[in-house]
Amino acid sequence: MALALAGCSSGPKGELPSAQFVSPAEGPGPDYIIGPMDSLSIFVWRNPELSTGVTVRPDGRITVPLINDLPATGKTPTQLAKDIEEQLKSYIQNPLVSIIVTGFQGPFAQQVRVVGEAANPQAIPYRANMTLLDVMIAVGGLTDYASGNRARLVRFDKATGQQQEFRVKLESLIKDGDTASNVRIEPGDVIIIPESFF
Repeated sequence: MALALAGCSSGPKGELPSAQFVSPAEGPGPDYIIGPMDSLSIFVWRNPELSTGVTVRPDGRITVPLINDLPATGKTPTQLAKDIEEQLKSYIQNPLVSIIVTGFQGPFAQQVRVVGEAANPQAIPYRANMTLLDVMIAVGGLTDYASGNRARLVRFDKATGQQQEFRVKLESLIKDGDTASNVRIEPGDVIIIPESFF
């Protein structure tokens, strides 16, 4: 299959392979990390008065009954549940806490941001096995003024600690159905869609 992305000048030259529309080995992604503005349902077993729903504040903390200003961002739901259990031990014996994330935003490092000539530019939460086509559906496709085949995908390479840019062919993917232009998306990717020159 042809490779869809060619490296641009701001990072090392490289290419990303095309992604299948539905992966045959679709599995869970990395553990979900709680971010600001996530909605959480907190259940304390046998203590319904302590069970509550909260939204993570912009400063990354939550307040629940008997506990003030507990840091929540950067933790998995299981880690946060353990932190709440530790705090509640002062008040109840052997607390058992479960957390369900009911509204997803995630931290910035786990979001995919689309800027420029998308129909609805926005930051969207990353999903396991997400592809470029999934992202473009979420933002409503391209505007009439977009230069889709000059779009760029900016990715932070954890191995080198540097930012890389790749050319993406959005117009070929969306309008021509070029499956080779569909690539796998990673958490933190930024897609920049420029305006056409004419």
